[in-house]
Amino acid sequence: MLRREAPDPLYIQLKETLEARIRGGGYQSDERLPSERELSESFGVSRMTARQALLALARDGVVYTRVGKGTFVAAPKIAQQLEALSGFSEDMRARGNAPSSRVLAAREEAANPEVAAALRLAEGAGVVLLERLRLADSAPLALETAYLPAALAPGLLSHDFGRESLYAVLEREYGLVLTRAEQRIEAVLAGPRERELLALVGPAAVLRMERLTLAADGQPVEWVRSAYRGDRYVFSSTLVARSLAVP
Repeated sequence: MLRREAPDPLYIQLKETLEARIRGGGYQSDERLPSERELSESFGVSRMTARQALLALARDGVVYTRVGKGTFVAAPKIAQQLEALSGFSEDMRARGNAPSSRVLAAREEAANPEVAAALRLAEGAGVVLLERLRLADSAPLALETAYLPAALAPGLLSHDFGRESLYAVLEREYGLVLTRAEQRIEAVLAGPRERELLALVGPAAVLRMERLTLAADGQPVEWVRSAYRGDRYVFSSTLVARSLAVP
């Protein structure tokens, strides 16, 4: 029961109670939570208090709503560490998920000015474009468009990248070991195509990433633009303080 004499507002107490039940397995992913009316009756609070608790859970990404259907438990977010360079398939397998990809486009084309600048190529140089929808346990998580210098990996598109890992093929077939990457991430609203492919409902945020991946000799190998589902991903890193001592 909620404690009315406690300093925390009732809606915060209700939010934390529901969150604890979700973490404890009382509610499963995509399971419908009790309605505002049901929560108000069960906990002896007003419907406004119940609504505030549900809204607070939604803001934290713990639940999501479907108009006319109710509030549902969101799947746990995938915590992606930024300290190590790894591919999507490797990350998913390490978490016990089954990775897969749907190839949306795979072709060679001439590098436009933006791609050429990113890969440090002459404008019009040949590049391989590989666009894939990345899935884990059949759920869409990311939309990824990669560009690679065609001269580095002749015949690359003979591989089935719906099944194979791009990084594994680059290392095994072409001796390209990726050792370093430069990347940036920003939160933006998903566009219509991203909403459709990533199965997002209504206005939704994605984490858009640009990454340039390099070989040991500093040769750019891949420039990739990705959109990750904002409701399923969180990126984290470990920061080490610099010395504050004044010389």
